[in-house]
Amino acid sequence: MDPFESFKAVQKQGWVHFVPFEAITTPCAAQLVKRAGVRPGQHVLDVACGTGVVSVTAARIGARVTALDLTPELLERARENARIAGVDVDWHEGDVEQLPFGNATFDVVLSEFGHIFAPRPEVAIGEMLRVLKSGGTIAFSTWPPELFVGRMFVLTASYLPPPPPGVAPPPQWGDPNIVRQRLGSAVKDIVFDRATMMVPALSPSHHRAASEKTACATVRLVAALKDSDPARLERFRREYEALAGEYFADNILRQDYLITRATKI
Repeated sequence: MDPFESFKAVQKQGWVHFVPFEAITTPCAAQLVKRAGVRPGQHVLDVACGTGVVSVTAARIGARVTALDLTPELLERARENARIAGVDVDWHEGDVEQLPFGNATFDVVLSEFGHIFAPRPEVAIGEMLRVLKSGGTIAFSTWPPELFVGRMFVLTASYLPPPPPGVAPPPQWGDPNIVRQRLGSAVKDIVFDRATMMVPALSPSHHRAASEKTACATVRLVAALKDSDPARLERFRREYEALAGEYFADNILRQDYLITRATKI
C-alpha cells in the first residue's frame, strides 16, 4: 500500500474514539462559523467534519451544508446530531486530499482542527481551494505549535514511530507564516484571529487520562507501549501532565488556537 494511504488508514481508525470530545469542540464550532461570516443560503463545505458540530451549526443558521470525513463512525454520530437538531446535511465519507466535488462548488469551505491531519498540506489545501468559488471564503481552526496542543503533538510524536517521509506535523497549520505560504497567491485578505478552548478537568492527570481515550495519537501510543514498555509509557504520562500543568488553573485547561480566514481570488 502507498505509505500515505497506510498513514490515512491508521488515522481513519484512530479517530473512532473522538466522539466524547465533541462537547469541547462545540463552542469552537460557533466561533468558526461566526468568524467565517456564514450566511443563510450559502453552500458550505465542512472538511474533516468529525461529529458534525460545525456542519450542524452552519445548517441551523440556514446554510446549505455538505460535510465530509474519513471515519464512518464519526459520520454516524454526525447524522444523529443533525437529526436531533432538525437540520439537513449532505454527508460524505471521504478524504480531503481527494474531495469528490466539482471545481468552484462552494461559497464557503471550513475545517475545525480537521484538515491539519492530512499528510500532505499542499494537496489538502489545493483541494479545498479547488472546490471553493472565486470570491468565496476559506476558514479553519488550527493549533499553534508554541502552545499547549502544539507542544503536546510534539511530545506524543517523540514516543511514536516516525510518519512516512513527506508527512507534515499538524501544528505547522498554526503558524501564520506557514499558513500564508500554503495559501499562496490563490487568496487575498487573510485574517488571523485567536480564540480559546476552555477544557474542564479535575487535574492535569484527568486530562491526560481523557486524552488516552479520545485523541488518535495518544490512543495509539498507549496501545503500543502498555504491554511492550510500561516504564516508557509512565515517563510519557509524567511529561504530559507536567506540560498540561503549565496551562491548568481552576479546573480548566486553557487551549488557545488560531482561526484563519481568507478570500479566494
